[in-house]
Amino acid sequence: MPIKIRIGTPPAIVTLDMNIRKSVNGDLMIFEHGDIDIVLSLKNNKIVTFPKENMSDLVYGAQNRLFKFLGKKGLITPETIKAGAYYGSIEGTLQESNEERINVPKLALVNISAFVEEERPYFEAKDAIISMSEDEYLDPDKEDSTELGDVPHRDKQGSIRKGYVRDPTALSYLYTM
Repeated sequence: MPIKIRIGTPPAIVTLDMNIRKSVNGDLMIFEHGDIDIVLSLKNNKIVTFPKENMSDLVYGAQNRLFKFLGKKGLITPETIKAGAYYGSIEGTLQESNEERINVPKLALVNISAFVEEERPYFEAKDAIISMSEDEYLDPDKEDSTELGDVPHRDKQGSIRKGYVRDPTALSYLYTM
């Protein structure tokens, strides 16, 4: 469901179409990004990011890009960006406006939407690559697979030979009995 936001006087209406929910305490939870979930805390005047499923370099990279993006727009105080209480979370404090007509949380929501749209081709391409590799394993082409029983058996087949010891100290010496 699109969200309509009025910014400034006279109000300019901006319509955002994002996967967003409002929590019990009034925080806005944005689930639109492929690697991170973003929480805009109106009460604490903060933005907190959480990893979606697994913590990895991809997650940290997305969090870093988001806070750099918001920092360049002048919405985040750079020295307040820090790790959160939850594993893998990063948070930053929104700057306060000197002008009454500027609503910083609404402006942050519009800029988060712009960031997600800028990142969308990246995480859609990543999902497509993962889907293609899964299809390659689950339903291979005729040239990349053989039917059960089509591979002829030999006495010495494969890379692991009987009698060889493989460990860091013996490397590949022949063990004779």
